[in-house]
Parts: sequence; structure tokens; C-alpha cells
Amino acid sequence: MSHSFNFQGKHVVVAGGSSGINLGIAKAFAQNGAKLFIFSRSQDKVDAAVEFLKEDAENVVGATADVRDPEQVIQVLKQANEVFGNIDVLVSGAAGNFPASAIGMSSNGFKSVVDIDLIGTFNVMRHAYEFLTKPGASIISISAPQAFTPAEMQVHVCAAKAGVDMITRCLAMEWGAAGIRINSIAPGPIEETEGMKRLAPNEAVKKAVQKSVPLDRFGEKQDVANLALFLASPLSSYITGTVIPVDGGWTLQGFGHYMELMKQAMAS
Repeated sequence: MSHSFNFQGKHVVVAGGSSGINLGIAKAFAQNGAKLFIFSRSQDKVDAAVEFLKEDAENVVGATADVRDPEQVIQVLKQANEVFGNIDVLVSGAAGNFPASAIGMSSNGFKSVVDIDLIGTFNVMRHAYEFLTKPGASIISISAPQAFTPAEMQVHVCAAKAGVDMITRCLAMEWGAAGIRINSIAPGPIEETEGMKRLAPNEAVKKAVQKSVPLDRFGEKQDVANLALFLASPLSSYITGTVIPVDGGWTLQGFGHYMELMKQAMAS
């Protein structure tokens, strides 16, 4: 257990918490004493995640809900409240992505990402409000560098994640008086995630991505989880409405450098 963070008895809800970065965040809270409630669309993934998290936490419950459906979100948050009481930490991390040019994308393709990332974020935050610990709750949304750095083949994600960050800022203003803090984390290239597999589908592209990161390495899920722990802790009690990249400096030079390296790697 980390000596820096103590979430003993705290109720943490992770939307999209059955895989990837979100599961890594849930794991970190489990290792620091939290009571965990996770949900996502896939029952199989939820079941597997609960078993994984029980290695570190006694109090873990999983459920299924689609963040695009407000009624499902309301029901699952009510369930979380009934099981563990008010929510101390809410992580909103459900997301969808696929690389496609605007011309090569249907309206439905664009809408599907906006529905999951943007509308899903609003549904989770809006309907969690009545169940949040007030004052004292911390909300963390999982954004992406595409929220503030334009990228080819990513118009849907750029639009959706920019919206997510604006939800973070607007609700930080609206809910600050209730003692609720809201911040966004924007992970860069993180090892062993679905996003990384799509970003770097082979070894040549993977090397190109690493070369485009100033710190010259991929991030780990723990890097993102460490920031989530900090933002949820009393150490960040005066921090709200921020968007913080965890990307090794990757976005400092925009995506153009990465795109050129990737094209060279794909051609070689």
C-alpha cells in the first residue's frame, strides 16, 4: 500500500472500469483501500475485472450499463449508492475510437464516438450528482491529447474529447460551491492498452511513436493511476477544472512529428 494515499473506506466508482487505463486506475484505488464499484457494457469483462481487483480489495462490485443510455446510468449509480453509500471519487472513462478520415467516415461512425465519449461523460456526471459526497467528492474524466491537439484520422475523437474537457471546466464552475472538484486526465501513448495497439499496430510504428515522445518511453497504466490518486486525494484540494496530460511531453510538438514518423515507418 502506498504511504502517500489512503482511500480506506472511500467509495470509488469507475465508469468503463473493466479494461485498459480505467482498470489500472481502479487497481490503484483498490491497492489503497477503496471500496470499488465498476461498470461497463460487457458482463464478461466486468466479471473478469472484479476477480482481478479482488486480489487487492475485499469490497468490489461490478455491474453492466451503457453510458449512452441515461436510464441505465441512473440505475447503476443507484445500485452503487445502495451498496457503498455516497460516491467519494467518480472516474468517467468510457470511450470509443477508430482511425478514419472524415471522408472515409459515416455520420453514424462520427456519432458513435460522440455518443460514447461526450454524451456518455455528461450522463455519468450529471446523474452521479445526487449521489456524490458533498463537500469532498472528486470527479476525474479520462480525456485524450486529441482534445487540444488536432490530428488527422481523428476528427470524431478530437471533437468528442474537446467537449469532454469543456464539460470538466463548466461543471467545475457550477459544482464548486457544493465542494465537488472535477479534473481531466489526458493520457498519451500508454503501453499495453487497446488505444496503443491501434496507434502502433506493428514494431516499426511502435518505435516511431516512442521516438516522438520527448521522454523516449511509453507511459504505463500506473503513470495515469498515480495522477488519478493525487487528484482524488486531499493533496489536490485546491485543484479543479484542469486538464492534465500524462504523455511524456508527446503533445508539446503536436501530432505532425508523430504522423511523419509513422508514415516513414509504414513505408519502410
